[in-house]
Amino acid sequence: MKAGFVNIFGRPNAGKSTLLNALIGEKLAIVSPKVQTTRHRIKAIMTEDDYQIIFSDTPGIIEPKYKLHEKMMQAVKGALEDADVALLIADVNEDPALSHAIFSALRLRVPAIVVLNKTDKTNAARVKEITEFYTQQSYCRSVVAISAAKGFDANAFLAPILELLPEGDPFYTEDDISDLPTRFFVSEMIREKVYELFSDELPYHTAVLIREFKEKQTLVKIVADIIVHRETQKAIIIGDKGSMIKKLGTEARKDIEAFIQQKVFLELFVKVKPKWRENDLQLKEYGY
Repeated sequence: MKAGFVNIFGRPNAGKSTLLNALIGEKLAIVSPKVQTTRHRIKAIMTEDDYQIIFSDTPGIIEPKYKLHEKMMQAVKGALEDADVALLIADVNEDPALSHAIFSALRLRVPAIVVLNKTDKTNAARVKEITEFYTQQSYCRSVVAISAAKGFDANAFLAPILELLPEGDPFYTEDDISDLPTRFFVSEMIREKVYELFSDELPYHTAVLIREFKEKQTLVKIVADIIVHRETQKAIIIGDKGSMIKKLGTEARKDIEAFIQQKVFLELFVKVKPKWRENDLQLKEYGY
């Protein structure tokens, strides 16, 4: 039996969350074209007869600008400390020097596989060129080129990872797919709709707090607060005569019902908490 932690690192928007979801076959990490969508370390557990891989999606590596960013980078640090194998994911269409600077700074103590993502948006010559670049780097054990969004051969992808994993007993039962509670994924699905429906900076000023999660006989009642910085942001999320908050709630409810396989009654409130991204107590309350 092989068992270990395979942690995914990279720049914002390289495709870490898309890769995690594709490997597990379940939408555990929310996805958005906007950068810095992932704020937590999200573990996804893959268990087969002869191995258990605990994949971790981590926030995109950035220079922190406020305390929320610092918490996000602490999640990256934690993933560095317990990794058995590192997956270093890079957008094959970007200048490789950008990701190379980050990968070098990680000072990895474990074997690393460089994953070139978004190959569907380039040509074979470009993939070959970037593969050769990373093959020459001291931190790189091997290079894999995929399109996480378009699909790839999971067995071929897992083969070099399994070679590097240590032997050992499973860390989790075979039914577990994550170590995080359902409430966490519900809050993330609501937050994802904020990224989808609102532009500019508003999603980065938003958090979601699940205040109530009650399983009743016929449905699950969920009450959640959407936290914003300013009254103007609250007005935008509510929309004209409540149109936007209604749309957000309807779309989020569909995703939540598909995830928990139960009918959901979802009630949303918008609360203004100025500078919550800099407040330690509020960050802790919101799960950071």
